[in-house]
Amino acid sequence: APPRDLAKPSGEWNRARILVRGRQVEHWLNGELAAKFEIGSEDWQSRLEKGKWKAYPRYGLETKGRICLQDHGHSVAFRNVKILPLATSPN
Repeated sequence: APPRDLAKPSGEWNRARILVRGRQVEHWLNGELAAKFEIGSEDWQSRLEKGKWKAYPRYGLETKGRICLQDHGHSVAFRNVKILPLATSPN
């Protein structure tokens, strides 16, 4: 969970950014770090085994494929969505 509610009030646009560097993931909301985690870590596995995705052992592990933008039971709108590969370091 984020440290506090970082969302703007209904009717205002939020700005989200998800950065994935290898197995490290950061979710930024309106310029503030909302969550960070490591894909495949012990904490990841523990949460996966207890959550709604437990029947899908490869959940979140694929590096290519489709994405899904969703909300859970509310109206939602998206604009200016960009998916960009990050430049990789030769190291």
